[in-house]
Order: sequence, then structure tokens, then C-alpha cells
Amino acid sequence: MNAPDKNPPATLSDGVVDWLTNGTRDERFIDNIFAQMCLRLQQAGIPLKRSTLHVLIHHPQWLGARFMWSDGMREAEIARVDYDVRERSEFIGSPANEMFEGATEVRENLERDPALGRKHALYDEMRTKGLTDYVAWPLYHTLGKRHLVTFATDRPGGFNDAHIAALKKLLPVLALVSEIRIKNRLARTLLETYVGSHAGELILAGATRRGTGTTVRAAIMICDLRDFTKISDNWPRDDVIDLLNDYFDAMSEPIARHGGEILKFIGDGLLAIFPLSQPNACANLLHAVTEARAAMVALNERNNGSGRAPLNYGIGVHVGDVMYGNIGSTTRLDFTVIGPAVNMASRLEALTKQLGKKVLLSRAFADLVEPRFELERVGEHEVRGFSEPIELFAFEPGPTT
Repeated sequence: MNAPDKNPPATLSDGVVDWLTNGTRDERFIDNIFAQMCLRLQQAGIPLKRSTLHVLIHHPQWLGARFMWSDGMREAEIARVDYDVRERSEFIGSPANEMFEGATEVRENLERDPALGRKHALYDEMRTKGLTDYVAWPLYHTLGKRHLVTFATDRPGGFNDAHIAALKKLLPVLALVSEIRIKNRLARTLLETYVGSHAGELILAGATRRGTGTTVRAAIMICDLRDFTKISDNWPRDDVIDLLNDYFDAMSEPIARHGGEILKFIGDGLLAIFPLSQPNACANLLHAVTEARAAMVALNERNNGSGRAPLNYGIGVHVGDVMYGNIGSTTRLDFTVIGPAVNMASRLEALTKQLGKKVLLSRAFADLVEPRFELERVGEHEVRGFSEPIELFAFEPGPTT
């Protein structure tokens, strides 16, 4: 029996493998690592002209992302891939499609007669750019997850055996390096999705101990959908889910656009804050409410066309100090805000039904936005849980507010 080779033959990519292993520890983003890897492969003598990395990220909006590098680029281009891609021609019959169905390698000689090769627009596009050879391999991550990396050249005759061996040697290390970055990005994305960007950053920075938190002065906004119980009892389940998603889109996107942070969805309601550390936080909240109103009007017009009843909502707004941090049991925590100011916003939202106003503001909040916004004084009212009557203002946003 022959003894195993203790010193396997060197390949053109050995230096790049060493760099991937030891030289990328301080690089956070996989797209930067990928672009640098391609440049280093060129410097090592591999005639690389184009390369792509396709990863599944399972973002709420996006199935995955594609990083593309081509000769002359210092950075990789990033394109997001939506969930419907597998039903479109750009995917059907593509190398990604073949990998999805279990292929372990896709190699295409782009110099031969196109009639003899695979039929897909991607191959035609590469031929028009003078590419001569293309190879794609899966990148294996843990628990059976597969991603995809591709390489192409314009060298006459395509990649030779030494080039292919060098590229294959990269794959296990690239898989490890990419998995770490993708999982870091996935963790960040999940936190941003479920607790908000600011809370997500705090949690990633180590703010995970129960009872830890900070006092934040903020404008608080609580929004609730009207007659939701009746809707959920009478409409099909899928329609109710679609309705809620459309409603939350109409409300949430303006909040995020104007610097607010949604801390939680509670059934058909939401809680958002605009920290006063941000310039014009209170004005930004009312700009968000104005845009949300316009989005709800548009949503109701679309729903009317499909025979659905219009959606109504109420918003309560207050300003004050809130405790912002970890609250919950020993095994299940919620990163949220609590305090009398939050309770006040909740009570004002409930009063919108009684007073027939869509948006109610406390005197404390109104003092911070007058006279830039036209507000309607609706008098002093008893607020459950508070000993003194509270002076309230209504805000009826219009298209020119």
C-alpha cells in the first residue's frame, strides 16, 4: 500500500487559500472578501474574467443575494433575489437551477457551437462578452445548505486542468469564510426584523441581560386597527393576513423612513418610538403619520375595488421618558419600552374611538411641534390611570401638511 502524500502538490491558489484562512478575520462583509479573492486569483496566474457568488439569506423580502465580480472591478456588485425567481426564465435552465436540482458541477465550453451546448440566456450573454469557459460548483454549508459559486474566463481554450484544480481547492475554505459572514448577516437581519435596527444593534453588542436598559426620552406612537375582531371573524384567514400585512406596510414604511423605530406589533397594533436625540423627532413622527394616512387612503381605494370594507385606525401620541431594555422571564426576553409615557400613548389611542379622531396628541407633544403643524384643540379629558385631566389635540394630516 502506498503511503499518503504528506506534501500534496502546490496549486496556483495556495496563497489565496492561506489569505482566506488567515487574512480575512477583520473583514466583516463577504462581498469585500469575494472581490479581493478574485483579484488575488488573477495575481496568482488564474485567467479569471468573471465570478459570481449566490447565497440564500432568507430575508423577509429576499430569498437570496448575488455578488458579481468582473475584470477591472475593485468591488463586487450586489443584487438581491426575490422569492419568485424560481418561477422566472432567468432561473429556469440556469446553472443555479441545476444546482438546486442536485448537480455537483456545471461546466460549459462557450467556444463550441452554441447548438451543441446548454440553452440559456446566461450562456449567450457570456459568449457576447468573449468568455470561453464557465464552471459552477455548490458551496456546502453546515446542515446540508448549498450555495453557488461560478468562475469564467476569456482564455482561448478555457481553463486548463491546473486552473480547475486551483479553483476547486478554494471551495472548502470559501465555504467556511462565507458561512460565518452569512450567518452574522442573518443574525443581524433577524434581529432587525423582529426587534428593530437599534434594539438589534444593542443586542448584538451584548445587551442581553434581563433587567438591563436605559432611560430614553422619546416621542411614542401607538396605532391600532379598528373593528379587527369583526374582520377576523368574517373574512377568510388568508385575507386577514394579507390585510394586516398591507396595513402594517402602510404604517411602518413611513415610520422607518422618518427615523422611527417599531418595537413591536401587538395583534393589529404597533408601538413605535422616535428618540428625541434625533433632530426634529416629533416633527418627523407627524410627517410619518401624514404619509401613513396617504398610504391608507390608497390601500382603501384598492380594497374597495375588491369589495373589502375600508380600514380605519386610531393613533395615540405622547412624549416622555421611557425605560428601554430587556424585560421578561429568565428564558424569554422582550426588548421594549415601558413607563407612564407609553401608558399615556396607549390611553390616547383608545380615546380616539370615543372622541371620533384618528390621531390624538398630548399637550406635552403638541408643545414641541406647534406652530409648524395645524392642530385642533379638543379640550381636557380624563385619561384612565392618570389623576389629572389631560389637554388633547387632534391632528388631521392633509396632502400639504
